Parts: sequence; structure tokens; C-alpha cells
Amino acid sequence: MTTTLAHRVVTGLKEQILSGRLAPGAKLPSEAELIDEFAVSRTVVREAVTRLRAEGLVETFQGRGSFVLAVPEPSPFAAEAASIRTHDDVLAMVDFRIGIESEAAALAAHNRSATDESAIRAAGAEFTRAGAEGGVAADFAFHRAVAQASGNRYFRDLVESLGPTMIMLARTRLGDSYSMSDAAHVQRVAREHEAIADAVLAGDADGARAAMRVHLGSTRRRLGG
Repeated sequence: MTTTLAHRVVTGLKEQILSGRLAPGAKLPSEAELIDEFAVSRTVVREAVTRLRAEGLVETFQGRGSFVLAVPEPSPFAAEAASIRTHDDVLAMVDFRIGIESEAAALAAHNRSATDESAIRAAGAEFTRAGAEGGVAADFAFHRAVAQASGNRYFRDLVESLGPTMIMLARTRLGDSYSMSDAAHVQRVAREHEAIADAVLAGDADGARAAMRVHLGSTRRRLGG
């Protein structure tokens, strides 16, 4: 109940901040004023202010109260195919993915839900079934499912922003022996996916991190450079 009430207070204060009614630099109403305004307890108000701090919307100074911070301009991350032109660009993207997705896999081992587990297994099975035509989409679905299971929306949103391009760009620079039409290669990647899934579902964060690093590291080695 406390969490639900705190969410209501957070939503109300965020609306005031984002609409400009509480401008950057303004002091939040006192605890007593917030208790009256939202008809909640002091505990709820304090939890709400803690959440606003975590979101970077307010800053609290001991003895002075909490003050509204400037709302940052949105700066969505996107990796468009047109901006990744060279072989070095593709290598840099894979290196970036190794750092991001390895940690996402480790978090997934801790935070996965039953729904996440089903999605990861289903995506892994679909990759094996998809064949050459659907291989890129199925491969991306697996990585997206792991990011979703991390429980951290930034990992999920980042992988979503990269999209299937992150899979396709690497594949276009691999030889025929690493294509989705090569059965041995498909089996290799499927085994790598399975190792990631097994570790995530077993709650083995270190194993999940290592398995993802091995998987993407294999792609990096195949690309050379």
C-alpha cells in the first residue's frame, strides 16, 4: 500500500515539475504540506521524494529541503545503419555490445521472471527453427529477451534502439561459412545462446556474463580486425 501511495505522490509531483509549475531551483513543498496535499503519511512522502531523487528530478540538502533540478533535454540513443559504414564501425559496435549485453545477462540471472524465462527459451528455439530467412529477427529476439529479463529498462531500451541492425551489420561482413544458410554455424550460435539461457535461468550471474561474452566475442573474432 505504501508503495502505491508513494507512486501517486511521485506522479503528482512529476506532473508539476514537467509542466513547469515547480520550476528548476524551486523548493518542494514541505513534508507537512505534501502530507496535506496528497492525504498520505510522512513515510509515504519521504519514499516519494527518495524516488524523485533517484530519477534526477530533485536534490535534497540537509536542513534546507529538496529542490527541483532542471529537466534534462531528451537525447535518445540510436544506431542507424547509415551511420555504421566501415568495418571498424562494425567492430566498435560489437565491442560496445560485449560490454552492455554481458552485464545485462548477469542482471537477468538475478532479476528474471517466469515470463522472462519462457521468452528466452522461446527465442532460443525460434532461432534454431528460423533458418536463413528469419535468422536475424530470431537472433535479435533472443538478445532482446535477455535484456528484458535484466529488469533494467535502460538495457532493454538500448537493445531496442539498436534493433535487428546490430545483428545484420555483423552478418553482412562474415563469409559464407558463418551465414544462416550454413547448418554448422547455426548450431554453433544456437549452442552459444543455450549456454547463455542455461546460466540466466540457473541464476548464475557470473556464468551468464561469461557466456554472453564468449558468444559476442566469437562474433568479434570471426569479424577479425
